[in-house]
Amino acid sequence: MSVSLDGYFEGPDHDLGWQLVDDDLHTHFNQELARMGGFLSGRVTHELMASFWPTADQDPANAGPMAEFAAIWREMPKTVFSRTLRHAGWNTAIAREVTPEAIAALTTAPGGDLALGGADLAASFLAHDLIDEFRLYVHPVVLGRGTLLFRPTPHPVPLTLTDTRRFASGVTLLHYTRAGTAASAVP
Repeated sequence: MSVSLDGYFEGPDHDLGWQLVDDDLHTHFNQELARMGGFLSGRVTHELMASFWPTADQDPANAGPMAEFAAIWREMPKTVFSRTLRHAGWNTAIAREVTPEAIAALTTAPGGDLALGGADLAASFLAHDLIDEFRLYVHPVVLGRGTLLFRPTPHPVPLTLTDTRRFASGVTLLHYTRAGTAASAVP
C-alpha cells in the first residue's frame, strides 16, 4: 500500500494525486504483483481498478509499465469482498465477508501469495489476524488529513523489518513480516 509519511493512504475526497508512481516504482510494483496468486480487494478499490485497468493498455499514452500492469490485472485471479456487489467481471469472484475459514481456503489454493488492497479490507484482515506481511510504500509527503491506512487495533501487531528500498522518486519501501507465519496476504 502507498502511504503518506503521516499515515494516510488517500487525501481528502479520495485524492491519490500525491502519489509519486514513476516508471521505476511502477516497474517494481509489476514485478511484485505479477508473482502473486491473486488480488484481494474491497468493493470500492475493485470498482476503481475495474474502471481503468481492463483497457488501459489500449491507450498509447499508457505505454511501458502501465500497459504491462493492465495485462497483469486482467489475468490475475481476483476476489472482491462486498455485501452488495452482484457482478464482477475480469476474472473476479465475489466473497461476502472476511472469515478465517474463507481466507484459509484462498491461501491454500495454488499460485502464491495474495495481494491485499484497501484500508477497510486491511482493517478486517487485521481484526482476524490474517496479515503475514506488510509492504508499505512511504511517499515523501505529509497530507495532514484524509483516510488513515491503519485504524486503532485492540492489540499490538509485532513486526520484523525484513527489507527496505529507496526509489529515485523518494518513495521508500518498508517490508515487514510477522514472526512464525507464512505469507498469505500482502497489502
